[in-house]
Amino acid sequence: MTITTCVIHKDCLDEMFRHAQQAYPEECCGVILDGGQRQVVRRFENIQNRLHKEDPLRYPFSAAIAYTVDRAEAEAAFSSMRENGQTLCAFYHSHPDHPAYFSDEDKAAQTALGEPEFPDTAQIVISVGREGINGVKCFRWNPETKDFDDCRMKINCY
Repeated sequence: MTITTCVIHKDCLDEMFRHAQQAYPEECCGVILDGGQRQVVRRFENIQNRLHKEDPLRYPFSAAIAYTVDRAEAEAAFSSMRENGQTLCAFYHSHPDHPAYFSDEDKAAQTALGEPEFPDTAQIVISVGREGINGVKCFRWNPETKDFDDCRMKINCY
């Protein structure tokens, strides 16, 4: 098994941690965009509570244990990314009061048609609690096993 590496700039890691702490006790979500020499965090609104309220049968979980990104917001971010010559480095979300792991729900959300829409993009999960950040892990899609494997995260302090 090959373990890949995901390079994240320290300021992006700090921003993701701030986002997780500010969203606590709900999950946060967003992306890291890479412009070569510079990475930026783009926060997304977690619309899970709205969906849960509108249709609790289809969306049985609140934002405390799930997240959903508005597709229009994501498309706008990806359009801006392409216009600015950036690439999609990673998706991230938090697990309030739970460990940083890639859950079955996370996998199902990323592989709606059996494989991820963005197979080369890292998935970062941040464990956050009342006292702060408890851990962070990175995962990447493995086309051989059809699953998300652990990935090394290298922090670039440039």
